[in-house]
Amino acid sequence: EEEEDEEAHQELQPRKDAWVDDDGDDDDAAADDDDDEDEDEDDLLRRTGNFVASSESLPGGILRVKKCLPANSARPSEDRLTTVQFHSSAQVILTAGLDQSLSLFQVDGKTNPKIQSIHLERFPIHKAQFSLDGETVIATSLKNKMFYLYDMMDGRVVPVHSIRGLNEARVKEFCVCPDGGELLLTGTNGYLHLLTLKTNEVIRSLKINGDVSGVAFSHDGRKLFVNSEEGEVCVWDLRNSRCINRFSDDGCVRGTSIATSRNGRYLACGSQSGVVNIYSQEACLNSANPKPLKAVMNLLTSATSLTFNPSSEILAIASRVEDEAVRLVHLSSLTVFSNFPVAKRKVIYRSSCLDFSPHSGFFSLANNKGHAPLFRLLHYKDF
Repeated sequence: EEEEDEEAHQELQPRKDAWVDDDGDDDDAAADDDDDEDEDEDDLLRRTGNFVASSESLPGGILRVKKCLPANSARPSEDRLTTVQFHSSAQVILTAGLDQSLSLFQVDGKTNPKIQSIHLERFPIHKAQFSLDGETVIATSLKNKMFYLYDMMDGRVVPVHSIRGLNEARVKEFCVCPDGGELLLTGTNGYLHLLTLKTNEVIRSLKINGDVSGVAFSHDGRKLFVNSEEGEVCVWDLRNSRCINRFSDDGCVRGTSIATSRNGRYLACGSQSGVVNIYSQEACLNSANPKPLKAVMNLLTSATSLTFNPSSEILAIASRVEDEAVRLVHLSSLTVFSNFPVAKRKVIYRSSCLDFSPHSGFFSLANNKGHAPLFRLLHYKDF
């Protein structure tokens, strides 16, 4: 039990990107002064540049996990956090939230120093994401049609006031496409709009029956799984904008979230009842009535966030309606890890966003207290 609560003392050496700049405005958070030797000698430090997949697969049952200092402890948010996201190639995490600011931190698990914080006037951030090349942050708000691009390479904040061909009152929910400079915006009345940031225009729009509750790309970016509030999942082939399959999420009355695993094996669908169905992705492409491999019943309130880890061994599920309502599912056994979250005291509170670092060394989430709790997953040796 002690092991979970002591600070994780990794001496990670972050890769320096041009925009990871120690320029004096970094407030170093003081780490706890307990220099106990870490019994699990965490050699993530020496291996950071050498990304080798762990040869042994992740065991189920008990997850070897260590609680670290919150990722944003150098600058906690004054309101609910809505976003946490790890950078794909630097040892950096992004947080953003309703206090109208987005922040970048170096992730070392020990002090997590602040790199940069940007305030966006009268712009409570609903969602912020790194662009595919990792050089820009895209941020949307709750009620604005306008959104912001933060160019990290030269420190510029660029407002995007309008998108040609977009007939929507607000730009709020979006995701970055896995294959280039395109964003997928969720509109109203079942519309989805693919737009390019090169020319700020809509390339094409898709429409489903009902309202969109979540979208997830296949790993190659060619297919799109769209969950509707009515509990129907539609599979689109993006090369020709055709709906190639449609099925009802098993037992679902109201769909709330959807996610795909990077290895192409799994699709997860969350519902308002808290049930998360895990399917074979292949069955969802080909069957009119796929049956879940597993219905995960551990959440008792709406399943609002689903995220697979990069090695497709863990599915993180959460409800933002209830404190500590986060579970980690071990995929090869389709069982929930019994020791997460730690029951002794509240750490997580209500979480609205979940993410794993690029090689699963860390897991973090955005909570309603303005913090991003950070956990070191000790099975994984790389960031």
